[in-house]
Amino acid sequence: MTDQPLAREQVPPEEAAHIRDLSARLQAKIVREHPTGIMRRDAHPKMHGLVRAEFIVEPDLAPELRVGIFAEPRIYPAWIRFSNQDAAIQADRGRDIRGMAIKLMDVPGDKLLEHERHERTQDFVLISTNVFVTRDVAQFDAMIEAMTSGSTWSKIWFFGTHWRVVWNLVKSLKRFANPLQMRYWSTTPYLFGATAVKYSAIPHRTDATLPADPGPDYLRQAMVAQLGREDAVFDFTVQLQTDATRMPIEDPGKEWKESESPFRKIATIRIPRQEFDSEAQRVFGENLSFTPWHSLPAHRPLGGINRARKIVYDAISAFRHDYNHTPRREPTDWNI
Repeated sequence: MTDQPLAREQVPPEEAAHIRDLSARLQAKIVREHPTGIMRRDAHPKMHGLVRAEFIVEPDLAPELRVGIFAEPRIYPAWIRFSNQDAAIQADRGRDIRGMAIKLMDVPGDKLLEHERHERTQDFVLISTNVFVTRDVAQFDAMIEAMTSGSTWSKIWFFGTHWRVVWNLVKSLKRFANPLQMRYWSTTPYLFGATAVKYSAIPHRTDATLPADPGPDYLRQAMVAQLGREDAVFDFTVQLQTDATRMPIEDPGKEWKESESPFRKIATIRIPRQEFDSEAQRVFGENLSFTPWHSLPAHRPLGGINRARKIVYDAISAFRHDYNHTPRREPTDWNI
């Protein structure tokens, strides 16, 4: 490793103002989009399924990989939520980014969020593309401003002057056949011992095909069918930062090349055969909150987008739980 990641975290002086602005914009956005009924997430509101899983840390890891929850081989019970990113709840056949949010339980040690320091959960938030759409918080705030302004010219100006954002979006919006047979990435970096990493979950099966006439909820139906007959398995992998210039902390819109640092397996995710498509489990999944800041200090989120997530995710979660009159609480087991 050539550089310590902490030396590469550089907080722009205007970042805090952009984070406050972004939080206010996104809260106003979900109020407009959900004027009645349940107040939902600003992103990933459509859930395909919340499933029980086991997160199995590999034995005999190399010394540089024995960090935090990966220090010793053990099995963590987990909940995993699969979702569509689009703020509108719509048919699955559209091109979109899909999400895989993992919540480990029974994780000892103080956590990063002060008001949840003694919770025993650790989250990993992954999506179906390997880069974030924007370079930093300022650019993301400007994109959200353009998209929510109601002005066609604002959208044309922003996207016409930010070609890498357009390219990252075009590459990321895809159709998929089954959430259990897709690859997911963290896109943003995280502390890992003395270096920085990105995460990826790689499925064991990838043979699912799009139905000839997909229904509006065919991704959930694909999950129901597969978990009705067999387990689903992913390799949970880590990519170590090997060059702080070509693998930057503060620009998650830039790909970390696998040719320079391959992903290495550190755990197995096993989603056992199960029935999950009940109303009670859907409600439970709707009320869960996921954030990369549900974390041990050893896996602290890095970079501006993650610093924004700390504030924005917490504010949106508190707002929607208060609006929906549902308590915010972290799960301790597989009971719902």
